[in-house]
Amino acid sequence: MTTALITGATAGIGAAFARRLARDKHDVVLVARDTERLRRHATELHDRHGVEASILTADLATDEGIEAVEERLGDRRHPVELLVNNAGFGHKGRYPEVPLEDELRMLKVHCEAVLRLTTAAVESMRERGRGAVINVSSVTAFLPRGTYGASKAWIAQFTQGAAQDLGPSGVRLMALCPGFVRTEFHRRAEMRTEKVPGWMWLNADRVVDTAMADLARGRVLCIPDPRYKTLLGVARLAPHGLVSRVSSSVGRFGPR
Repeated sequence: MTTALITGATAGIGAAFARRLARDKHDVVLVARDTERLRRHATELHDRHGVEASILTADLATDEGIEAVEERLGDRRHPVELLVNNAGFGHKGRYPEVPLEDELRMLKVHCEAVLRLTTAAVESMRERGRGAVINVSSVTAFLPRGTYGASKAWIAQFTQGAAQDLGPSGVRLMALCPGFVRTEFHRRAEMRTEKVPGWMWLNADRVVDTAMADLARGRVLCIPDPRYKTLLGVARLAPHGLVSRVSSSVGRFGPR
């Protein structure tokens, strides 16, 4: 039985990954900041699917939190075959309304943590000649949406470039770029979503199912819905100013 490690595992896309992987009989390591929520989720997965579900409390906005997850990923006795870098958050305000310290905290979670955890996982995976990493980005990576979009663009570009660099090593990397997903992400960031049309909302479990199918196909970029693929195709052809105005009027695209 293989082991998967999921960050941001207590809600939204992270919880959906944990459910899907446990259902597929993978042992899971659940990472988040809230120990009690982690325990409840781990107990539920163990009782329902009969897998080993362990928890690791870590705040990926801190060096200590990142180091704790790096250490687990480097454990050769209990190797992780699949890493899902899902932890992330957004800000309510626009640049430069958001305090700089909050922006730097977001970069720590979205960029530094993703880089360090991917590297820790890939090092041991290359030794075994197998393994996979899914880094959760967003469709906002392809749209002009401020610092959040810039951090998600970094995830998408880093993942695709790293996948190419790893070549025939046996290690697969994929960037997952969903749009609006019905989770607690926007509520926690106090973002208003009333202008978002109903048809733009995605289901977290379906997003994960598509991601796992695309990973199995060897794809390095997953946009998990034909509606968003069409929107991004149109956005690439439309004038930059028009795309900026439309994305601002609808709101921030978020992967949770």
